[in-house]
Amino acid sequence: MKKILLAVFASLMMVGAVSSVQAASDAEHPKDLSWGFEGFTGTYDRGALQRGFQIYKEVCSACHGVKYIAFRNLMEIGFSEEEAKAIAAEYIVAGDLDEYGDPTERAGKLFDYIPSPFPNDIAARAGNNGALPPDLSLMIKARPNGADYVYSLLTGYEDGHEVAAGMSYNSYFAGSEIAMGQPLFDDQVLYADGTEASLEQMSQDVVVFLAWAAEPTLEARHKAGFKVISFLLVLTILLYFSNKKVWAGIKAKKKED
Repeated sequence: MKKILLAVFASLMMVGAVSSVQAASDAEHPKDLSWGFEGFTGTYDRGALQRGFQIYKEVCSACHGVKYIAFRNLMEIGFSEEEAKAIAAEYIVAGDLDEYGDPTERAGKLFDYIPSPFPNDIAARAGNNGALPPDLSLMIKARPNGADYVYSLLTGYEDGHEVAAGMSYNSYFAGSEIAMGQPLFDDQVLYADGTEASLEQMSQDVVVFLAWAAEPTLEARHKAGFKVISFLLVLTILLYFSNKKVWAGIKAKKKED
């Protein structure tokens, strides 16, 4: 019991600390959007997932990794096996050591994980003026209201503000100065499905992709939960009528006595 109370106390302290940090910052509260993957029946839109991956691949992957996603996982978002193989082959990954013990390289395969753009954090900082671009695999889960926050951040860049050298103004970022320059602009990519690539559309699509990257089993869990609840509902109904039938017989016997 003592351990449980301590755990609850620690959780409350953590929530309080997060709230205090948010309150202390002058960051604007994220926009409140409705996402298809939210709620008990939430699902991922396959079109948005594939468009979001395209945004990640063509824009975000220059600085950010998604280290928990393998190329084979792309088949879960609507790509065929051949398409996933073709995407994997575009990447160069580390191969086996050769006969002399020297490292080799090869084209990516389905079982490989999508490689990060930098070999280590030192190289990442060196390529980004000292800033370390975070891995995006769990970004949506790492922030309160993660989907709304990432969308707001991507669409919240503003010109006309005085900022430090190498920084950009974004009211949704704590302190309003962010080292990452605006990554998305209208018509920056040509969507394969013909969707208009507006800043808002691209931001929504990449958020859907990152939400899936952070929780790829969401739909499976929802389906399993629905089946469990349905089973329990049917079981409850059967138990109710069985109980009613049993007691009806007992009541009838008592009346006869």
